[in-house]
Amino acid sequence: MAGPGPRSDRSASPARRSPGPGRRRRLRPGRSRSRPGSGSRWRLRRWLPLALAGALLVWLSRGLWLPPLPPPQLILVLGGDVAREQEAARQARRLGLPLLVSGGSNPEYATWEFRREGLHPGQVLLDYRAHDTLSNFTSVADDLKRSKVRSVLLVTSSDHMPRALLVGRIVAGSRGIGLTPVAVPCGHHCNPERRGKVWCDGLRAALWVLTGQDLKFWAAERFAPLLDGAGQPVRPPATGPDPAGH
Repeated sequence: MAGPGPRSDRSASPARRSPGPGRRRRLRPGRSRSRPGSGSRWRLRRWLPLALAGALLVWLSRGLWLPPLPPPQLILVLGGDVAREQEAARQARRLGLPLLVSGGSNPEYATWEFRREGLHPGQVLLDYRAHDTLSNFTSVADDLKRSKVRSVLLVTSSDHMPRALLVGRIVAGSRGIGLTPVAVPCGHHCNPERRGKVWCDGLRAALWVLTGQDLKFWAAERFAPLLDGAGQPVRPPATGPDPAGH
């Protein structure tokens, strides 16, 4: 009689053999080994947009929770167009406020113009340290803070106002100074500025607040000689702004 054949019962599965020292254990499908720190990076990518959106919302709603500005204490006019200085003079005469001209027309003409508008010499201060829109504010912001000025009327051309207001609110705002715009109509001379130019100057202003210097000229002094081969660093002009006042 034939002996019993091989067992066909498959219900009893053999014991799993543990992998030997030279064998790697296979991972089950759907599982992956996460590298250290990958979870924190994922959380950062998830929460960073929310944090930026929250910061933007707080900044946009600042008018609802910040205290209102006090009455204007000074008029700041950005040079580059005589019409700006004339409008600023009318505002100063009407409100009886001091007038600060940043990078305006030459002293002889400015003195004659403001005297013609009825302002006495002690009411007007001419400042020629600025060479562009950013330095219009960086050159005077600390002086205004030391003088305890908290509210300023900002006078410039209507096509220049968006960029000037963005830069001014970053620079002067970092010193606790609020700005109220007074746009001077530019008529058929208007030259609307590109949005990229506006935000580029806004970035320069933010970097100035963080570092205390204009990184545009910092970079020009160090890298321009490598680009043009002249060997001379590019420095900001010592005179007032360009004729366009921009």
